[in-house]
Amino acid sequence: MKITSRTTALVTGASRGLGRAYATELARRGADLVLVARSETALTELADELGGRHGIRAEVIAADLADRDAPRAVVGELDARGVTVDLLVNNAGLGAVGPFLERPLDRQLLSVEVNVLGLTALSHLLGGRMRERGSGVIVNVASTAAFQPMPYQASYAATKAFVLSLSEALAVELRGSGVRVVTAHPGAIATGFFDGTTATMDPRVTDAPDFVARRTIDDLERGRVNSYPGRALMRVMTWLPRLLPRDAVGRITGRLNRHLGLHLAS
Repeated sequence: MKITSRTTALVTGASRGLGRAYATELARRGADLVLVARSETALTELADELGGRHGIRAEVIAADLADRDAPRAVVGELDARGVTVDLLVNNAGLGAVGPFLERPLDRQLLSVEVNVLGLTALSHLLGGRMRERGSGVIVNVASTAAFQPMPYQASYAATKAFVLSLSEALAVELRGSGVRVVTAHPGAIATGFFDGTTATMDPRVTDAPDFVARRTIDDLERGRVNSYPGRALMRVMTWLPRLLPRDAVGRITGRLNRHLGLHLAS
């Protein structure tokens, strides 16, 4: 799929961070946009900015994907506006950091609602329409965290493992249908992921959101099923978990996250 002025892309979590970068990169390549996130004000400001700079049409749908009714409401709003989505970018995501049993349960469940249920619902609802038309692309943003259990980011890594498994299975099911599924596996990104916690990211190993977005869309246009849009080291780090025993991988990752101080995060 080549991104053109005839492409309409829906991006979730578009108001900030990586989602904003995806929206910006797609607009730069000429795509019209549907921007989805909780903050209507932030989305409207972004839509006006991108529309003015690139001459594209940008629709805004304010929705909280932690609400199980939100995906159907988003699709209903698309129908009401007569918008057909050619490219779905399931980017919205969040996660808890710190010891699993010491972090609030609500935060853990919220990450499951957004990262798993919201993504699954939109993939099903819009993917079905793409299959009926015989064309379309779904980009599901997983993470390098999907390849191993991650003590002190336990629920987050588990949700991304779900995204990886679902996406790769769906990619096989849709072969020959004209619909593609691309799974993106960025590493650490310089966003506000740890905002509101005592955890921090090491700037020496984080990638810029615009770099990750550009690389993801490049891989989409090249026809790749899996995209590793961060620095090369991030992809290399996904190889070891496939070779070592699972319990060893968990212990190694736990030691690394303790070294980063995540066991003390609050």
